[in-house]
Amino acid sequence: MANNQYTWFDGKYIPTEEAKVSILTHSLQYGSGIFEGIRAYDTPKGPAIFRLQDHIKRFFDTAKIYRINLKFTRAEIEKATTELLRRNKLADAYIRPFAFYNSVGIGFSTEGKPISVTISAVPFGSLFGDKKELRCKISSWHRINSSILPAGAKASGNYINSILASKEAKDSGYDEAILFSNSGKTLAEGPGENIFIVKNGILITPPESADILIGITRDTVIQIAKAKGIMVIERDIRREEMYTCDEAFFSGTAAGITSIISVDSVDIGDGKKGPITSKIATEYKMIVSGKDHSHSGWLTFVK
Repeated sequence: MANNQYTWFDGKYIPTEEAKVSILTHSLQYGSGIFEGIRAYDTPKGPAIFRLQDHIKRFFDTAKIYRINLKFTRAEIEKATTELLRRNKLADAYIRPFAFYNSVGIGFSTEGKPISVTISAVPFGSLFGDKKELRCKISSWHRINSSILPAGAKASGNYINSILASKEAKDSGYDEAILFSNSGKTLAEGPGENIFIVKNGILITPPESADILIGITRDTVIQIAKAKGIMVIERDIRREEMYTCDEAFFSGTAAGITSIISVDSVDIGDGKKGPITSKIATEYKMIVSGKDHSHSGWLTFVK
C-alpha cells in the first residue's frame, strides 16, 4: 500500500501508518470490535460506493446489538467514507468501517471503556484471486447461532468460526467451506458469503432462520433475479441438495458473485458456471460498474 494513504480515525484523517493502538487493546485481546465491509468500483463517472447507506445502517445495527455508542451519526460516517476514498485516490477499493474499545488492560468488562471509530480503504480486486469457479467442502464446523452470538451482526469475534471452517477446507485442498446451520441438518452459508443454488430454473437460498448474515449482496441478487423473472425461494437447503442442484454460487461484498462448481468433490451440474449464475453475475457487474442506470440509486459517487 502506498505510504500516502489516509485512515479516518475518530473524526480525523491521519496517515495510515500513524493509526496505531496498544497490543493490549480490549478489542484486539477479546475480539470485541464491530465492522462493515463495503466495496467501491470504478465507473464511467468516477469511483462509486455500492449501497453505502445500507452498509452503514447495518454497521449501526451491529453497534446497537452490542451496545456500542458510535458517537457519530450515519450521515457523518457516510460523508467520511466518500471523503476518504477521494483523499486516497481509490477507485476499485474495499472499505472497512470499524469500531472498537480503545482501552488497555486485561478483563472482559467493557464498562466505561472508550470507543474509537475508524474507516480504512484499500485497493481491492477479487477475494478469490484468479479463481472464477470454486471447489468447496462442507465443513465439520457449524455456523454460530443467535443463542450463542448475534449471527446477524458483524462482530470481529464471530469470524473465528469462519476462519476455522475456511482453514479446514483449504488444508483439505478445497477453495472454500460451506457451513451447516447449528441444527446440523441444513446449510447456512460460506465463511464470509451467502449461498445460492439453482434447481429446475428456481433460485434457492437459506432463510434468516438458518442463522445467516442477511447479506446486502444477497439482497441485490434476489432483486436482480426477480427483475429477470427468475423465481426465488428462501428455504432450508439439505446437504444432498448441493450434490444434485443444477448450479450454485456464493454472493458477498468481497466475493461478488462467484460460481461453485463442485462440493465435496461432486460436480455441480456439468461442473461449469451455469447460465443463471452467469446472467446474475453479468447484471451485478453492470450495476456496480455504473452501466445499468436502472439501479443508479445504489451508487454513491465520489466527487
